[in-house]
Order: sequence, then C-alpha cells, then structure tokens
Amino acid sequence: MSPNSREILAVSELPPEGAKLSRIWDWCVVAAVALLFMGAIHLHVMLTVGDWDMFIDWKDRQFWVLVTPVSMLMIPAALQAVFWHYFRLPIGMTLGAVLLLIATWITRYVGWHLWGYFPFTMGVPATMIAGALACDAILLIVRSSLLTSTFGGFVFALLFYPSNWASLAPYFIPIEHQGMVASVADMIGYVFPRSGTPEYIRMIERGTLRTYEGTTVWISSFFAGVICIFMHMLWWRIGLAFSTQRFVDSSKRFKKFVGLA
Repeated sequence: MSPNSREILAVSELPPEGAKLSRIWDWCVVAAVALLFMGAIHLHVMLTVGDWDMFIDWKDRQFWVLVTPVSMLMIPAALQAVFWHYFRLPIGMTLGAVLLLIATWITRYVGWHLWGYFPFTMGVPATMIAGALACDAILLIVRSSLLTSTFGGFVFALLFYPSNWASLAPYFIPIEHQGMVASVADMIGYVFPRSGTPEYIRMIERGTLRTYEGTTVWISSFFAGVICIFMHMLWWRIGLAFSTQRFVDSSKRFKKFVGLA
C-alpha cells in the first residue's frame, strides 16, 4: 500500500475490512460504468450506422466511409471532454473506441455467430482506434478543445478508411465465378443471401465492396472529416453539459412541503 493510500485510510478512519470493501465497491462502479457506456455507444452506432457496418459486402465506398466515422465520433468526443476537463487525461476518445469495439465483437459473436450461425468473415466490424489515438494525441499536444476539434476531428475521419483496410483487403481479391469476375465479398453475399435486405441497401448495391478503393472513398473521407470537425465541437460541449453538476433553488412551497421551512 502506498503512503498516500495509508494517509487516506487514516483520515477516513476506516477499518481494514471497510477499506477492502470500499475498494471492491469502487471497482464494481467502474465495471458498471464501463458496461453502461459500452451499451450506449454500441446502441448509438447500430441505430445510426446500422446496415452499412453489418456485413462485409455492404461496406460500400460512399456511405460507409462517410456515415460511420461521424456516428462513431459522437459519444467518444463527449467522453474526451469529461476526462480532459475534470482529470486532464487525454484518453476519452481511445476509451470510447475500445469500449465500442469490445461491445461490437461481443454482439457479432453471441448474436450473429452463435445465434444466427453467420461466419466471422461475414461480419467484420469497423474499428476507429487509430483515429481515436490520433485525436487524443492532438489534444495532449495542443491542449485546446477548438484545435482538437479542427485537427483531431478531421484526422479521426481521415484515418478511418486506412485503419480498416487491413481487415477488408482480403475480401477485395478478385475471383472467377461462373465465367465472371467477382470479389471474395461478393461470393460471401452469393452464398449467404439475406432476404430481409432493406430497400435502400439494394439501391446502393452498385457501390458495395466490389467497387472498393478509387477516388470516391477519399472524397467521402474528406467530407466526413469536415463534418467530424463540427460534430466534435458539438459533442464536446454536450459532454461538458451533462457532466456539470447544477443546483436549482427550491420554492418556498416545496421547502414547506418537505419540512425544510
């Protein structure tokens, strides 16, 4: 036990058993908060990105690169504001990215692989850890929310596509199928058809992984970077607003009702 911990226990006058239970309770609170944010971030991304990040052959070069970084930035930006404003810890974005990735993999394994019998190769989730690390590093260097939003938000979206390329590149390999050239992702789509495909996904079928790469994906990435700048500014302030404690003066009638007047 460190001298600081011994001093705190001496001031609190807790017995050794009480100190141990207090530390266990602290870890329980940390675990509960982590699970809460895992569920919140994952639910938010599933509702806003949803189908574009579900299956490997739906990750098109237009909307997947544009919508996914903007959605994934929101709650981690709020966490970044809380950790930096109150603790001076530049870990908020990275923490949010890690929690989202863990929650996504749990869902893909339990809900898709064990329950729906889909193979792992069909539901590779997107990751944003590289962009989150870069955004936290920029915050550590500039120590300004405005500059972090300007440069960090843009870099976050710009690194999304390159950081996911390593996991998606094998599915871009061309193969021959019935005398025609198709990608591995297309073959997965042929073998595992989804009858419940939404109509708006069918409308962008020409923009799936078979047209991956090219200039379109970089145009979408730069546009997503511009949106992420303003989205980071907005959610930084949302995080501060929801983490600030405020007291509202009670009326005389209310004080009299509860016996305070």
